[in-house]
Amino acid sequence: MQKRSLAILEGDETGQELLEQTLRVLAPNAIGLELELRRFDLSLENRRATQNAVVSEAAAAIRALGLGLKAPTITPEKPGDVGSPNRILREEIGAQVIVRTGRCIPGVTPLTKVEAPIAVVRMAVGDAYGAEEWREGEGDTEVAYRKERIERSVCHAVAEFAFREAEIMSATVFGGPKFTVSPVYEGMFKEELDAAAKRHPEVSYEPQLIDATFALLLGIEGKSLVIPALNRDGDILSDLVLPMFGSIAGAESLVAALDENFVPVRLMAEAPHGTAPTLLGKDSANPLAMILAAAALLVHGDEAMKAAGNAIRLACLDAIQAGYRTGDLGGTSGTSEFTDQVIARVRALLSL
Repeated sequence: MQKRSLAILEGDETGQELLEQTLRVLAPNAIGLELELRRFDLSLENRRATQNAVVSEAAAAIRALGLGLKAPTITPEKPGDVGSPNRILREEIGAQVIVRTGRCIPGVTPLTKVEAPIAVVRMAVGDAYGAEEWREGEGDTEVAYRKERIERSVCHAVAEFAFREAEIMSATVFGGPKFTVSPVYEGMFKEELDAAAKRHPEVSYEPQLIDATFALLLGIEGKSLVIPALNRDGDILSDLVLPMFGSIAGAESLVAALDENFVPVRLMAEAPHGTAPTLLGKDSANPLAMILAAAALLVHGDEAMKAAGNAIRLACLDAIQAGYRTGDLGGTSGTSEFTDQVIARVRALLSL
């Protein structure tokens, strides 16, 4: 068997447990492929012990291999601690785009009338994240400042990726920044979205201000959407869009670094949820999002990996349709049982 390589970024608490279940799905006896797994311990304990050096090592591996799978990790709240590994990883792999896609899950009732997938395509770097902040003055005269920045190259990449993603999904590019209030800063992003629309006249384009985007999303029914966004706007949008489908379990997050032709050359996939400490050791957490993250990663590999990724996604949906659901989806299956069912279906789909 030809060997393929993935960087595996280990996490914390239930996040690590769900990663281990996902690696069972990626085993040679499940997908018929031998994957070389280069593992990096990104637990909070090890990030503190290495002062985030392990995060940079993991980023270097993703740069070298092109593909990385990350488990949920703890971000400490105390200033001066190791902070979020996600920002370091995004910066060090040269990421420009984060994509989070919400989808309907069989047997799960959406919170709104949403029916078709909605993808939020946001900037991976810049904007409010990592911005310089300071305060001046004292008491009631104290003033807080923040120096934010966005780059035209990143605006261009997000806009182009959004329209290409919409073409693949047969979706409408919907939304946009609040350029009326911020014509210089947010206006740069709007300019790139409008330019991308001219390059892709076959893609439906419905520009909206960000506040109107939030309001209109609540009435969306059968339309598939791609929503391009600034970094922080996209972070908040994801927290609205994914739960609209009744659960965030059917979504995954992809962080992409693009080449000069806006084709992904480095990808990091992760589940959009946290570490769920209350479920630790109970074999009850839902591994679906983590498994789907692995599937999304594989479809960007060679043809054999793509076939395995597609089989994993279909197997997950088939298992849910057959009634194998964890408690968060209204079922009684445990973490391991659901994973067992996915593995059996993957093997059948790949005729192993």
